[in-house]
Amino acid sequence: MKIRSMKLREAHKNNGVSSFCSILWDLQALHLVTSSSSDTSISIHDPLLPSDTPNILRHHRDGVTALALSPNSTCLASGSIDHSVKLYKFPGGEFQTNITRFTLPIRALAFNKSGSMLAAAGDDEGIKLINTIDGSIARVLKGHKGPITGLAFDPNSEYLASIDSIGTVIIWELQSGRAIHTLKGIAPCIGSDLSTMNVLSWSPDGETLSVPGLKNDVVMYDRDTAEKLFSLRGDHSQPICFLSWSPNGKYVATSGLDRQVLIWDVDQRQDIDRQKFDERICCMAWKPTGNALAVIDVMGKYGVWDSVIPSSMKSPTEGLPSLQSKNSNGLLLFDEEDPEPSTSGSLSDLGEDSHGESEPPSRKRLRKQSVFEDTLEEDVDHELSSYPKVESCKKSHRVHKERLDNGNEGLRSVMSSVRPKMQEAFQPGATPVQPGKRRFLCYNMLGSITTIEHDGYSHIEIDFHDTSRGPRVPSMTDYFGFTMASLNENGSVFANPCKGEKNMSTLMYRPFSSWASNSEWSMRFEGEEVKVVALGTAWVAAVTSLNFLRIFTEGGLQRYVLSLDGPVVTASGFKDELAVVTHASHCLPSDDQMLEFRVFNISNGTQRLRGHLPLTPGSCLTWFGFSEEGQLCSYDSKGVLRVFGNQYDGSWLPLFSASKEKKSEENYWVVGLNASKLFCIVCKNPDLYPQVMPKPVLTLLNLSFPLASSDLGAEALENEFMLNNMHLSQIQKRIEEMEAAGLDTTLLDDEAFNVEAAQDRCILRLIASCCNGDKLVRATELVKLLSLEKSVKGAIKLVTALKLPNLAERFNGILEERLLKEAKGNIAIPLLNSNRAASITADVAGSKTLTSTESSKISEPPISVPPPKLSSPMFTKKAKFQEGAKVKMEKLEQNRTAIAENIGKVKNVEQEKKAGEVHNVGEVKKAGEMNQVQFHRSSNPFAKSSSNNQEKSSLFDSLKKKNDNTGKR
Repeated sequence: MKIRSMKLREAHKNNGVSSFCSILWDLQALHLVTSSSSDTSISIHDPLLPSDTPNILRHHRDGVTALALSPNSTCLASGSIDHSVKLYKFPGGEFQTNITRFTLPIRALAFNKSGSMLAAAGDDEGIKLINTIDGSIARVLKGHKGPITGLAFDPNSEYLASIDSIGTVIIWELQSGRAIHTLKGIAPCIGSDLSTMNVLSWSPDGETLSVPGLKNDVVMYDRDTAEKLFSLRGDHSQPICFLSWSPNGKYVATSGLDRQVLIWDVDQRQDIDRQKFDERICCMAWKPTGNALAVIDVMGKYGVWDSVIPSSMKSPTEGLPSLQSKNSNGLLLFDEEDPEPSTSGSLSDLGEDSHGESEPPSRKRLRKQSVFEDTLEEDVDHELSSYPKVESCKKSHRVHKERLDNGNEGLRSVMSSVRPKMQEAFQPGATPVQPGKRRFLCYNMLGSITTIEHDGYSHIEIDFHDTSRGPRVPSMTDYFGFTMASLNENGSVFANPCKGEKNMSTLMYRPFSSWASNSEWSMRFEGEEVKVVALGTAWVAAVTSLNFLRIFTEGGLQRYVLSLDGPVVTASGFKDELAVVTHASHCLPSDDQMLEFRVFNISNGTQRLRGHLPLTPGSCLTWFGFSEEGQLCSYDSKGVLRVFGNQYDGSWLPLFSASKEKKSEENYWVVGLNASKLFCIVCKNPDLYPQVMPKPVLTLLNLSFPLASSDLGAEALENEFMLNNMHLSQIQKRIEEMEAAGLDTTLLDDEAFNVEAAQDRCILRLIASCCNGDKLVRATELVKLLSLEKSVKGAIKLVTALKLPNLAERFNGILEERLLKEAKGNIAIPLLNSNRAASITADVAGSKTLTSTESSKISEPPISVPPPKLSSPMFTKKAKFQEGAKVKMEKLEQNRTAIAENIGKVKNVEQEKKAGEVHNVGEVKKAGEMNQVQFHRSSNPFAKSSSNNQEKSSLFDSLKKKNDNTGKR
């Protein structure tokens, strides 16, 4: 027999490494799909235009080891070394879901006849039977002792055959899950060579199971008894590594380690043709229509062998049953019309026998079957367009179903596929419904509420992140089917959509502790559906489909019912405040959402804030809530976090952008934030939501403004500067509110001073950067923002060390101007009592030996000190006034002399003498004024200077040292 050869085209770059590659046709032979265990991508080729660039799917993080197409070619499944099994729409390639994960790499995938069941297996020796409609695991089959490399469903849906790397074949009965036949060592042991796999295949009629033999042959086994029937043995000189039945079951193609592909006539039991290749062919697929065989080798090169069967013989597709009967139930994946597919019914297709005696399909499925069959009767040239028609006939239902059933399909992708005019309501911290899987009803900074449906009811669990703080809450059985919840320290609230004949929605509140025995309560709304719930201090809120905001007390009293201006989007509570987001109007022509927010104070019965909610163009709202400090926050689908601040009478500040932070393979699911960190769960692409198991890990990300690239290259310092300003503004507002309420603000004063000190350190670093970058005007602007006296002195020393005397003089002038202004403002303030003044003067007089100039100053009449008064935007530590009075007066006496000495280091002797004379005169003239200024603590931001002396000095020294080192270089 003449050996022919054919040229192959590269589909995947394996970098010279032999790898297992896969190839398959779709139902109508309009597409070829390829993959490689050395390539993370999947390629969808047009066989009529092989030179065109294929459609590339890149969703796996490691090599793709297995492919499978549903019988009607609407769903593509892929398995990978990354342990995941993913589903895609076909032929478009749109990602659908991660339907399951394994602990080790995947090696084999297979759909059953109806496409309702997907079998997946790999190196962890277990086979998962997965319901493709809802993603539930129908059964796990265990019995192999080695990696499973091949799977094949019996065409009659009665058995599943599997083979492992050590040559063991198991035939499983699907209805019971039992292993009815175990054939050990009947196939070659492939060892650690993963470029080829042990495979097996059923004949199209389901009567025969073919397995590679130990004598470089193919052995046929009976479907029921597993007895050996016959073998195909010919010119293969090495073991067979792949085999494939022709569509009509008359021929078998085999590939061997000897780099040959043989075509066998099964009835005659002899090979009729062969091809020799440069590399081993690791996968083959017969063309469903026509006389051709697609092949791919271990180097990722593929090709189509045309006219495989001689024209004098029967075509490999001749005598096939009609396409209608071949796909008898017409099931379209992701388009199931049963509103709640049950896990218990997922095995119904497994018991179908060869005579079709299984339970008749429903009317809905029959109607779908007729639509599918009608499209297949059209001309071949129109068949490609006929498949979208089948899907589009129920497009709106499919999108709705995907939103409910596909937990990994995010709100953003749902909106892009449906393009609704207005965003639907959502509960912050909740994940989409995932039948058969546990999901989050609520996940916030305090804890989480999870639920899973089972046998018509749900099982709800409440967990706290810090188990030492939160109470221990027993799990509950949910007979209402709650889909949303909210959680705080005092209790939890649940709600469900409208259900039952009366179309009723239920709201239920469960306190964690109460003095009464029956403190739990519930409310029902007939013809009105709860959309969002929220909790606060002693109140519960629910927003309904009638645009009603209903507010209840903790005990269940219906307190308020307000009518909102538009449909609700979401809501969140914090202590006495409730924030609600609604649609302000229909979307703009650009599809941008038009949202507004309102903040209510429940205890006072007032509306504190109202305004437009900004979103990134083209985005929707994905999270909304309060920070730990009570700041209102929002996060959109473009990854931008905004916080509402009181600057400019209330503005939204962008404090985080995922596009500048995240890696391309990461998505951030927001949980909450505090003053400096964003708390989120990192989800790997394409997942947009976390799974309950394994338990999610919180990730902390730094808040940062989306700043432009600075000409100084000091974006980090500028960001710190802006964040400190924002925090000071927030603290000032809280101090004003507490003072208005007559509350003690000592703790806030301390917090504000610490932020001031940190801000001064940041400003000093910015000044150093400006000086090094020759941005002296900017440095002058910055020194005016310093709060503490020691910081201003440090800035003067810094620019003096940098040999910038003119800038040092400007800084000195700014300091003198500030002190003079504050001194003038103190003249009208009443003096302290004479006893206190005399006491302070005595302390200063006895503190140390004074110079002649200082002695003359002390001999003057005692100076009364005005009481502290808050008259500037900066903050002070009031408790430190008397404690540091002695040191502060001494420092003021020395301040201006020290400044002049620093400037004199870079001037000539005459300038130094002149500066000293002027300084001494000015010092004597303004001594009394400066003494008064020092004790006007609330107006003067320098009172903390003594307590931060060491810290500020070390900061200056480090900056000076850094500059000296730079100069030496």
